[in-house]
Amino acid sequence: MKRLLLLPVLLLLGLVGLYAQQIDTITIHSQMGHDIKNIVILPQGYAESDTRYPVVYLLHGHGDNYTCWINIKPELPQIASQYGFIVVCPDGKRSWYWDSPLHKDMQFETYISDELVHYIDSHYRTVADRRARAIAGLSMGGHGAMWNAIRHRDVFGAAGSTSGGVDIRPFPNNWNMKDQLGEQATHPENWESHTVINLVPSLNDGDLALIIDCGLDDFFLEVNRNFHQSLIDHHIKHDYIERPGAHNRFYWNNSIDYQLLFFHKFFTQPAAKEETTR
Repeated sequence: MKRLLLLPVLLLLGLVGLYAQQIDTITIHSQMGHDIKNIVILPQGYAESDTRYPVVYLLHGHGDNYTCWINIKPELPQIASQYGFIVVCPDGKRSWYWDSPLHKDMQFETYISDELVHYIDSHYRTVADRRARAIAGLSMGGHGAMWNAIRHRDVFGAAGSTSGGVDIRPFPNNWNMKDQLGEQATHPENWESHTVINLVPSLNDGDLALIIDCGLDDFFLEVNRNFHQSLIDHHIKHDYIERPGAHNRFYWNNSIDYQLLFFHKFFTQPAAKEETTR
């Protein structure tokens, strides 16, 4: 009897092992001259299928690294499986995800929107199309996601910001921004040309699917409201959410659920869904 009971258990354990999710930590040698670490979360069943998957790129905030999102949201692998997409979490150091006009070794816009995307598309079964790529981030990463998506609409089809620093100009002495742009007083042109809110006039309605949210107790609330109003003024449709919360991991653990659902709905639109079946 014990042997008969043991067989189903062994079979079950074998199936669990067979369909276990894959989380890769990859290192990419960037054109900047140094190595960048990234986490890649693959949906359950990836290894056993020939399906091509959409990709969500998640950017961390200032002072954190590529492990940020998996620590904030340990359920990311289950969400990736539920929605059927790949999640990529790159290391952005303290770059604000720009190409710094001052430092050749801090060209993170090129890394995110060119080097990383090409690497992921060439090493994983992705849908290599803007309609199957989304980018989002928190705080510094919220600015970085909007910055990269608006400037590279040929690469990304959707973008999200949670608690994003979407206008850097009110914070000239914070978060190492002047290390990349120079002092605001002496390099005002860099600060004007490297802030997301000033990119809004370049957008056309429908260029990107956009979702922005911020907590009511967040120090970035005012700049997010201004960003939202600028999008309205330029007739750019978008989702904008304010909810109780501050600039912390409790807020982001909750808010990312809504952003990932938003991207799932974007990916399953008829045009994007058609690409996954080719």
